[in-house]
Amino acid sequence: MISERMKPLLQNNSAIRVMFEEGKRMAEIYGAENVFDFSLGNPNVPAPEAVNQAILDVLREEPSVFVHGYMSNAGYEDVRDAIAQSLNRRFQTKFHKDNVLMTVGAASGMNVILKAVLNPGDEVVVFAPYFLEYGAYVRNYDGHLVTVSPDTKDFQPNLLEFEEKINQNTKVVIINTPNNPTGVVYSEDTITRISQILQRKQEAYGTSILLISDEPYRELAYDGVMVPFVTKYYDNTVVCYSYSKSLSLPGERIGYVLIPDQVSNNKELFCAASIANRVLGCVNAPSLMQRVIKRCVEEKTNVAAYDKNRNRLYQALVQYGFQCVKPEGAFYLFVKSPEEDEKHFCEVCKRYCILVVPGTSFACSGYVRIAYCVSYEQIERSLEAFRAVAREYGLSQAEK
Repeated sequence: MISERMKPLLQNNSAIRVMFEEGKRMAEIYGAENVFDFSLGNPNVPAPEAVNQAILDVLREEPSVFVHGYMSNAGYEDVRDAIAQSLNRRFQTKFHKDNVLMTVGAASGMNVILKAVLNPGDEVVVFAPYFLEYGAYVRNYDGHLVTVSPDTKDFQPNLLEFEEKINQNTKVVIINTPNNPTGVVYSEDTITRISQILQRKQEAYGTSILLISDEPYRELAYDGVMVPFVTKYYDNTVVCYSYSKSLSLPGERIGYVLIPDQVSNNKELFCAASIANRVLGCVNAPSLMQRVIKRCVEEKTNVAAYDKNRNRLYQALVQYGFQCVKPEGAFYLFVKSPEEDEKHFCEVCKRYCILVVPGTSFACSGYVRIAYCVSYEQIERSLEAFRAVAREYGLSQAEK
Protein backbone atom coordinates (compact mmCIF):
# COMPACT_ATOMS: atom_id res chain seq x y z
CA MET A 1 0.00 0.00 0.00
CA ILE A 2 2.76 2.48 0.94
CA SER A 3 4.70 3.99 -1.96
CA GLU A 4 8.38 3.17 -2.37
CA ARG A 5 9.13 6.90 -2.24
CA MET A 6 7.52 7.22 1.19
CA LYS A 7 9.15 4.19 2.81
CA PRO A 8 12.50 5.89 3.48
CA LEU A 9 10.64 8.78 5.10
CA LEU A 10 8.80 6.35 7.36
CA GLN A 11 12.09 4.76 8.38
CA ASN A 12 13.76 8.13 9.00
CA ASN A 13 10.91 10.03 10.61
CA SER A 14 11.99 13.46 11.84
CA ALA A 15 14.12 13.07 14.96
CA ILE A 16 12.84 16.48 16.04
CA ARG A 17 9.23 15.31 16.00
CA VAL A 18 10.12 11.98 17.59
CA MET A 19 11.86 13.79 20.45
CA PHE A 20 8.89 16.15 20.79
CA GLU A 21 6.52 13.19 21.17
CA GLU A 22 8.93 11.61 23.66
CA GLY A 23 8.77 14.82 25.68
CA LYS A 24 5.01 14.57 25.96
CA ARG A 25 5.32 10.97 27.13
CA MET A 26 7.94 11.86 29.73
CA ALA A 27 5.87 14.79 30.98
CA GLU A 28 3.08 12.38 31.86
CA ILE A 29 5.54 10.28 33.88
CA TYR A 30 7.70 12.91 35.59
CA GLY A 31 5.50 16.01 35.42
CA ALA A 32 5.80 18.70 32.76
CA GLU A 33 7.78 21.00 35.07
CA ASN A 34 10.49 18.32 35.44
CA VAL A 35 11.01 17.67 31.73
CA PHE A 36 13.23 20.11 29.83
CA ASP A 37 12.14 19.85 26.23
CA PHE A 38 14.45 21.77 23.88
CA SER A 39 13.55 19.73 20.80
CA LEU A 40 11.07 21.72 18.74
CA GLY A 41 11.37 25.26 17.39
CA ASN A 42 7.90 26.11 18.69
CA PRO A 43 7.91 29.74 19.89
CA ASN A 44 7.03 30.24 23.55
CA VAL A 45 6.84 34.01 23.07
CA PRO A 46 3.18 34.81 22.37
CA ALA A 47 2.03 36.48 19.18
CA PRO A 48 1.81 40.28 19.45
CA GLU A 49 -1.53 41.38 20.86
CA ALA A 50 -2.07 43.36 17.65
CA VAL A 51 -2.25 40.04 15.77
CA ASN A 52 -4.98 38.68 18.03
CA GLN A 53 -6.86 41.96 17.74
CA ALA A 54 -6.49 41.97 13.97
CA ILE A 55 -8.09 38.52 13.75
CA LEU A 56 -11.14 39.83 15.61
CA ASP A 57 -11.23 43.06 13.61
CA VAL A 58 -11.03 41.24 10.28
CA LEU A 59 -13.92 38.97 11.26
CA ARG A 60 -16.02 41.94 12.40
CA GLU A 61 -15.16 44.46 9.70
CA GLU A 62 -14.57 42.60 6.42
CA PRO A 63 -17.17 40.74 4.33
CA SER A 64 -17.34 37.01 5.02
CA VAL A 65 -16.96 36.06 1.37
CA PHE A 66 -13.82 38.17 1.29
CA VAL A 67 -12.37 36.77 4.53
CA HIS A 68 -13.13 33.12 3.86
CA GLY A 69 -13.36 32.92 0.09
CA TYR A 70 -11.16 32.12 -2.86
CA MET A 71 -8.91 34.68 -4.46
CA SER A 72 -6.10 34.63 -7.03
CA ASN A 73 -3.72 31.72 -6.43
CA ALA A 74 -1.04 34.33 -5.74
CA GLY A 75 -3.08 35.84 -2.92
CA TYR A 76 -4.94 39.09 -2.25
CA GLU A 77 -3.42 41.95 -4.24
CA ASP A 78 -3.69 44.48 -1.42
CA VAL A 79 -1.90 42.10 0.98
CA ARG A 80 0.89 41.47 -1.51
CA ASP A 81 1.23 45.20 -2.07
CA ALA A 82 1.42 45.88 1.68
CA ILE A 83 4.24 43.35 2.03
CA ALA A 84 6.12 44.77 -0.95
CA GLN A 85 5.88 48.31 0.41
CA SER A 86 7.00 47.18 3.86
CA LEU A 87 10.09 45.54 2.35
CA ASN A 88 10.80 48.69 0.36
CA ARG A 89 10.70 50.83 3.50
CA ARG A 90 12.96 48.49 5.42
CA PHE A 91 15.51 47.52 2.76
CA GLN A 92 15.39 50.38 0.24
CA THR A 93 14.15 48.06 -2.50
CA LYS A 94 11.64 48.58 -5.32
CA PHE A 95 9.29 45.63 -5.08
CA HIS A 96 5.63 45.61 -6.09
CA LYS A 97 2.66 43.30 -5.60
CA ASP A 98 3.56 41.16 -8.62
CA ASN A 99 6.81 40.19 -6.90
CA VAL A 100 4.96 38.67 -3.93
CA LEU A 101 3.18 35.30 -3.89
CA MET A 102 1.35 34.36 -0.67
CA THR A 103 2.10 30.80 0.50
CA VAL A 104 1.28 28.31 3.24
CA GLY A 105 4.44 29.21 5.15
CA ALA A 106 8.06 29.13 3.96
CA ALA A 107 8.12 25.33 3.59
CA SER A 108 5.25 25.45 1.13
CA GLY A 109 6.92 28.39 -0.60
CA MET A 110 10.08 26.36 -1.12
CA ASN A 111 8.07 23.46 -2.54
CA VAL A 112 6.26 25.87 -4.86
CA ILE A 113 9.54 27.24 -6.23
CA LEU A 114 11.25 23.86 -6.50
CA LYS A 115 8.25 22.43 -8.36
CA ALA A 116 8.31 25.43 -10.68
CA VAL A 117 11.99 25.11 -11.65
CA LEU A 118 13.31 21.56 -11.17
CA ASN A 119 13.64 18.96 -13.89
CA PRO A 120 14.53 15.35 -12.96
CA GLY A 121 18.22 15.15 -12.09
CA ASP A 122 18.72 18.88 -11.55
CA GLU A 123 21.07 19.52 -8.65
CA VAL A 124 20.23 21.57 -5.55
CA VAL A 125 23.15 22.62 -3.36
CA VAL A 126 22.76 23.06 0.40
CA PHE A 127 25.22 23.99 3.14
CA ALA A 128 25.49 21.64 6.12
CA PRO A 129 24.24 21.89 8.74
CA TYR A 130 20.80 22.47 7.27
CA PHE A 131 17.13 21.75 7.96
CA LEU A 132 17.04 18.15 6.80
CA GLU A 133 13.60 18.36 5.17
CA TYR A 134 15.24 20.33 2.35
CA GLY A 135 16.25 16.92 1.04
CA ALA A 136 12.65 15.72 1.06
CA TYR A 137 11.51 18.87 -0.71
CA VAL A 138 14.11 18.37 -3.46
CA ARG A 139 13.25 14.68 -3.89
CA ASN A 140 9.58 15.61 -4.23
CA TYR A 141 10.46 16.89 -7.71
CA ASP A 142 13.15 14.32 -8.60
CA GLY A 143 16.00 16.71 -7.95
CA HIS A 144 19.38 15.63 -6.61
CA LEU A 145 20.61 17.13 -3.32
CA VAL A 146 24.29 18.11 -3.14
CA THR A 147 25.62 18.84 0.35
CA VAL A 148 28.54 21.13 1.13
CA SER A 149 30.26 19.91 4.29
CA PRO A 150 30.29 22.19 7.35
CA ASP A 151 33.07 24.43 8.55
CA THR A 152 32.70 23.77 12.27
CA LYS A 153 35.12 26.54 13.19
CA ASP A 154 32.49 29.25 12.81
CA PHE A 155 29.70 27.58 10.76
CA GLN A 156 29.99 30.10 7.96
CA PRO A 157 29.56 28.23 4.63
CA ASN A 158 32.51 26.29 3.25
CA LEU A 159 32.91 28.33 0.07
CA LEU A 160 35.94 26.50 -1.37
CA GLU A 161 33.99 23.25 -1.44
CA PHE A 162 30.88 25.11 -2.60
CA GLU A 163 32.64 26.43 -5.68
CA GLU A 164 33.95 22.96 -6.49
CA LYS A 165 30.47 21.42 -6.33
CA ILE A 166 28.74 23.88 -8.65
CA ASN A 167 28.51 22.43 -12.17
CA GLN A 168 26.41 22.58 -15.32
CA ASN A 169 23.66 20.56 -13.60
CA THR A 170 23.29 22.97 -10.68
CA LYS A 171 19.83 24.57 -10.83
CA VAL A 172 19.29 25.84 -7.27
CA VAL A 173 21.29 26.79 -4.19
CA ILE A 174 19.53 27.07 -0.81
CA ILE A 175 20.76 29.23 2.06
CA ASN A 176 19.20 29.76 5.48
CA THR A 177 20.35 32.73 7.56
CA PRO A 178 19.94 33.20 10.48
CA ASN A 179 20.59 29.51 10.39
CA ASN A 180 18.71 26.55 11.79
CA PRO A 181 20.36 24.77 13.64
CA THR A 182 23.43 26.92 14.44
CA GLY A 183 21.93 30.37 14.97
CA VAL A 184 24.79 31.75 12.85
CA VAL A 185 24.10 34.75 10.61
CA TYR A 186 25.90 34.54 7.28
CA SER A 187 28.10 37.63 7.07
CA GLU A 188 27.92 40.21 4.30
CA ASP A 189 31.30 38.95 3.08
CA THR A 190 29.89 35.40 2.90
CA ILE A 191 26.81 36.51 0.95
CA THR A 192 28.95 38.60 -1.39
CA ARG A 193 31.30 35.69 -2.08
CA ILE A 194 28.41 33.26 -2.66
CA SER A 195 26.95 35.74 -5.14
CA GLN A 196 30.26 36.18 -6.95
CA ILE A 197 30.76 32.42 -7.23
CA LEU A 198 27.26 31.93 -8.62
CA GLN A 199 27.70 34.76 -11.11
CA ARG A 200 30.97 33.28 -12.37
CA LYS A 201 29.42 29.83 -12.69
CA GLN A 202 26.39 31.14 -14.57
CA GLU A 203 28.69 32.86 -17.06
CA ALA A 204 30.95 29.81 -17.39
CA TYR A 205 28.11 27.35 -18.04
CA GLY A 206 25.64 29.66 -19.76
CA THR A 207 22.94 28.68 -17.26
CA SER A 208 20.75 30.37 -14.67
CA ILE A 209 21.28 29.29 -11.06
CA LEU A 210 18.51 30.25 -8.65
CA LEU A 211 19.44 31.17 -5.08
CA ILE A 212 16.64 30.42 -2.60
CA SER A 213 17.00 32.34 0.65
CA ASP A 214 14.93 30.57 3.31
CA GLU A 215 14.20 33.29 5.87
CA PRO A 216 11.83 32.33 8.70
CA TYR A 217 14.31 33.75 11.27
CA ARG A 218 15.21 37.00 9.50
CA GLU A 219 13.81 39.20 12.30
CA LEU A 220 15.51 37.26 15.11
CA ALA A 221 19.02 38.76 15.28
CA TYR A 222 20.93 39.98 18.31
CA ASP A 223 23.67 42.39 19.36
CA GLY A 224 23.03 44.68 16.39
CA VAL A 225 24.05 42.01 13.87
CA MET A 226 22.94 42.83 10.31
CA VAL A 227 21.18 40.11 8.34
CA PRO A 228 22.02 40.85 4.68
CA PHE A 229 18.97 41.13 2.41
CA VAL A 230 20.12 38.72 -0.26
CA THR A 231 18.25 40.10 -3.29
CA LYS A 232 20.57 43.13 -3.16
CA TYR A 233 23.63 40.94 -3.78
CA TYR A 234 22.54 38.45 -6.45
CA ASP A 235 19.90 39.01 -9.13
CA ASN A 236 18.64 35.42 -9.37
CA THR A 237 17.48 35.35 -5.75
CA VAL A 238 14.07 34.20 -4.52
CA VAL A 239 13.11 34.70 -0.86
CA CYS A 240 10.89 32.25 1.01
CA TYR A 241 9.54 33.89 4.15
CA SER A 242 7.32 32.78 7.01
CA TYR A 243 5.58 34.63 9.84
CA SER A 244 5.91 31.50 12.01
CA LYS A 245 8.77 32.94 14.06
CA SER A 246 8.59 36.68 13.39
CA LEU A 247 5.00 36.81 14.70
CA SER A 248 4.93 33.51 16.65
CA LEU A 249 2.39 31.95 14.25
CA PRO A 250 3.83 28.52 13.34
CA GLY A 251 0.43 26.82 13.31
CA GLU A 252 -1.22 29.41 11.08
CA ARG A 253 1.01 28.49 8.09
CA ILE A 254 1.27 31.89 6.45
CA GLY A 255 4.19 33.27 4.48
CA TYR A 256 5.21 34.41 1.03
CA VAL A 257 7.65 33.94 -1.84
CA LEU A 258 9.39 37.03 -3.17
CA ILE A 259 10.36 36.86 -6.86
CA PRO A 260 12.11 40.13 -7.83
CA ASP A 261 12.01 41.60 -11.33
CA GLN A 262 15.74 40.90 -11.65
CA VAL A 263 15.23 37.11 -11.59
CA SER A 264 15.62 35.48 -15.00
CA ASN A 265 12.23 35.03 -16.68
CA ASN A 266 10.62 36.45 -13.55
CA LYS A 267 7.12 36.79 -15.03
CA GLU A 268 7.10 33.19 -16.23
CA LEU A 269 8.49 32.03 -12.89
CA PHE A 270 5.81 33.96 -10.99
CA CYS A 271 3.11 32.42 -13.17
CA ALA A 272 4.59 28.93 -12.78
CA ALA A 273 4.83 29.39 -9.01
CA SER A 274 1.20 30.53 -8.82
CA ILE A 275 0.12 27.42 -10.72
CA ALA A 276 2.35 25.24 -8.52
CA ASN A 277 0.60 26.77 -5.50
CA ARG A 278 -2.67 25.43 -6.91
CA VAL A 279 -1.63 22.02 -8.20
CA LEU A 280 0.25 21.15 -5.00
CA GLY A 281 -3.14 21.33 -3.32
CA CYS A 282 -2.61 24.55 -1.40
CA VAL A 283 -4.78 26.45 -3.93
CA ASN A 284 -4.02 29.66 -2.05
CA ALA A 285 -2.62 30.75 1.31
CA PRO A 286 -5.20 30.91 4.17
CA SER A 287 -7.44 33.86 3.40
CA LEU A 288 -8.12 34.96 6.99
CA MET A 289 -4.41 35.08 7.81
CA GLN A 290 -3.68 37.02 4.64
CA ARG A 291 -6.13 39.69 5.80
CA VAL A 292 -4.49 39.67 9.25
CA ILE A 293 -0.98 40.04 7.83
CA LYS A 294 -2.00 43.15 5.91
CA ARG A 295 -2.91 44.79 9.22
CA CYS A 296 0.19 43.48 11.03
CA VAL A 297 2.89 43.71 8.40
CA GLU A 298 5.00 46.02 10.61
CA GLU A 299 4.46 44.13 13.87
CA LYS A 300 7.40 42.44 15.61
CA THR A 301 7.82 39.65 18.12
CA ASN A 302 9.51 40.09 21.49
CA VAL A 303 13.11 39.54 20.37
CA ALA A 304 14.38 40.64 23.80
CA ALA A 305 12.81 37.56 25.39
CA TYR A 306 14.71 35.24 23.05
CA ASP A 307 17.89 37.23 23.63
CA LYS A 308 17.51 36.82 27.40
CA ASN A 309 17.12 33.05 26.95
CA ARG A 310 20.08 32.93 24.57
CA ASN A 311 22.47 34.69 26.92
CA ARG A 312 21.44 32.76 30.02
CA LEU A 313 21.67 29.31 28.47
CA TYR A 314 24.78 29.97 26.41
CA GLN A 315 26.71 31.44 29.34
CA ALA A 316 25.69 28.59 31.65
CA LEU A 317 26.62 25.82 29.20
CA VAL A 318 30.00 27.37 28.42
CA GLN A 319 30.58 27.78 32.15
CA TYR A 320 29.88 24.06 32.62
CA GLY A 321 32.47 23.18 29.96
CA PHE A 322 30.37 22.65 26.85
CA GLN A 323 31.57 24.08 23.52
CA CYS A 324 29.30 26.18 21.29
CA VAL A 325 29.58 29.00 18.76
CA LYS A 326 27.49 31.82 20.23
CA PRO A 327 24.41 32.25 18.03
CA GLU A 328 23.77 35.63 16.45
CA GLY A 329 20.19 34.90 15.40
CA ALA A 330 17.26 32.46 15.38
CA PHE A 331 16.67 30.62 18.70
CA TYR A 332 19.02 27.65 18.66
CA LEU A 333 22.31 26.63 20.22
CA PHE A 334 24.39 24.06 18.31
CA VAL A 335 26.48 22.44 21.02
CA LYS A 336 29.43 20.13 20.45
CA SER A 337 28.79 16.69 21.90
CA PRO A 338 31.33 15.70 24.57
CA GLU A 339 31.51 12.28 22.91
CA GLU A 340 31.78 11.32 19.26
CA ASP A 341 28.37 9.63 19.18
CA GLU A 342 26.01 12.53 19.73
CA LYS A 343 22.99 10.23 19.61
CA HIS A 344 24.29 8.50 22.73
CA PHE A 345 24.86 11.93 24.25
CA CYS A 346 21.18 12.69 23.58
CA GLU A 347 20.27 9.50 25.45
CA VAL A 348 22.43 10.56 28.40
CA CYS A 349 20.69 13.94 28.42
CA LYS A 350 17.34 12.16 28.37
CA ARG A 351 18.24 10.38 31.62
CA TYR A 352 18.30 13.85 33.16
CA CYS A 353 14.98 14.73 31.43
CA ILE A 354 16.72 16.98 28.90
CA LEU A 355 15.53 16.60 25.31
CA VAL A 356 17.85 17.79 22.54
CA VAL A 357 18.16 16.85 18.86
CA PRO A 358 21.18 15.05 17.35
CA GLY A 359 23.22 16.88 14.75
CA THR A 360 22.79 14.06 12.25
CA SER A 361 19.24 15.43 11.87
CA PHE A 362 20.96 18.43 10.26
CA ALA A 363 23.69 16.54 8.33
CA CYS A 364 26.31 17.48 10.93
CA SER A 365 27.28 14.73 13.34
CA GLY A 366 29.01 15.39 16.65
CA TYR A 367 26.68 18.21 17.69
CA VAL A 368 23.23 18.62 19.21
CA ARG A 369 20.65 21.34 18.69
CA ILE A 370 19.02 23.05 21.67
CA ALA A 371 15.93 25.16 20.89
CA TYR A 372 15.79 27.92 23.51
CA CYS A 373 12.42 29.29 22.38
CA VAL A 374 11.00 28.09 25.70
CA SER A 375 10.11 29.94 28.87
CA TYR A 376 12.92 31.56 30.84
CA GLU A 377 11.70 29.59 33.85
CA GLN A 378 12.29 26.31 32.00
CA ILE A 379 15.83 27.38 31.21
CA GLU A 380 16.49 28.19 34.86
CA ARG A 381 15.02 24.87 36.01
CA SER A 382 17.11 22.96 33.47
CA LEU A 383 20.51 24.34 34.47
CA GLU A 384 21.18 21.91 37.30
CA ALA A 385 20.34 19.02 34.97
CA PHE A 386 22.79 20.36 32.35
CA ARG A 387 25.41 20.71 35.10
CA ALA A 388 24.82 17.10 36.11
CA VAL A 389 25.33 15.95 32.51
CA ALA A 390 28.57 17.93 32.39
CA ARG A 391 29.73 16.26 35.60
CA GLU A 392 28.98 12.83 34.14
CA TYR A 393 31.32 13.62 31.25
CA GLY A 394 33.95 15.13 33.55
CA LEU A 395 33.88 18.50 31.82
CA SER A 396 36.45 20.80 33.38
CA GLN A 397 34.12 23.53 34.61
CA ALA A 398 31.22 21.36 35.77
CA GLU A 399 32.19 21.40 39.47
CA LYS A 400 32.59 25.17 39.70
